[in-house]
Amino acid sequence: MKLGISITNFSWPGPASEIGDRVGHIAQLADQAGADSLWTMDHFFQIRLSGQPPEAPMLEAYATLAFIAGITRRSRLGVTVTSVAYRHPGVLIKTVTTLDVLTGGRVTLGVGAGAPWNGLPPGMSPKDFEAIGLGLPFPSLAERFERLEEVLQLAHQMWRGDEEPFMGTHYQLARPLNSPNSVQRPRPPILVGGTGEQKTLRLVAQYADACNLFDLSGTRFQGNLAHKLSVLRRHCDDLGRDYAEIEKTVASYVDLGDEPSAGLQRWLDHLGELAGLGIEHVIISAPGPWDDATLEAVCSVIPEVHAITPAAA
Repeated sequence: MKLGISITNFSWPGPASEIGDRVGHIAQLADQAGADSLWTMDHFFQIRLSGQPPEAPMLEAYATLAFIAGITRRSRLGVTVTSVAYRHPGVLIKTVTTLDVLTGGRVTLGVGAGAPWNGLPPGMSPKDFEAIGLGLPFPSLAERFERLEEVLQLAHQMWRGDEEPFMGTHYQLARPLNSPNSVQRPRPPILVGGTGEQKTLRLVAQYADACNLFDLSGTRFQGNLAHKLSVLRRHCDDLGRDYAEIEKTVASYVDLGDEPSAGLQRWLDHLGELAGLGIEHVIISAPGPWDDATLEAVCSVIPEVHAITPAAA
């Protein structure tokens, strides 16, 4: 099993001038310990799931990823997941390609339709919603799925070097030139995040190399994940795609509790359960900002994580 480290909470005590050192320490420690991947998330305001208010420190995803890229050497890099509402696809693909070139081919394009609602999230003040707060257009969910498919089509086109005009419903590119093109051939891997059964998982089967599902504490993850994977398999069958080609990833948490050694074993046991479902890559966050004790404990058992064998597709 592969292990990814997600850096999404920046609310350490101290001034903003210290955030760079903290992020760099996490990235370098994980990279040197053998973590398979390092991730940021595409938000401009901190999200409620973190337990922090919108005003809590939040770094832009691709600037942070570029910073991490420059101080690491082996871990793969990505954003879980880029919202189609936040970046024009031509610029997004150029950005990911640039990172791929500069890192010698370590980047994954993580992309999705964004939050599963239309307009302002339920119960949220307009001033606390990043799209409204920063003046970003936020189309309906249906339109964002249309845009997502066009982004995926354009990514395939630009990475194969096809400069013919792209004339989609939402995006028109007169010459999608991408020079230099990606180091990874035929292209960087594409990860589509989300659990929607009719649209998201179909797009995974049609265009992507990896899915990204959710393993959230307090949920019946096993039955839910097994069902989502069965839906993905059906889409693959319908499209003639080999289900085994798609990497099955989940976004998850690690919380060692009051007894770290026991908590670490519980977490390893949980990874074994996920592997039994066919999950191949677990991308973890901490309950709050990463602290040295939790990160070092996780890094200490990376060889044991790698020894876990996911169930065959």
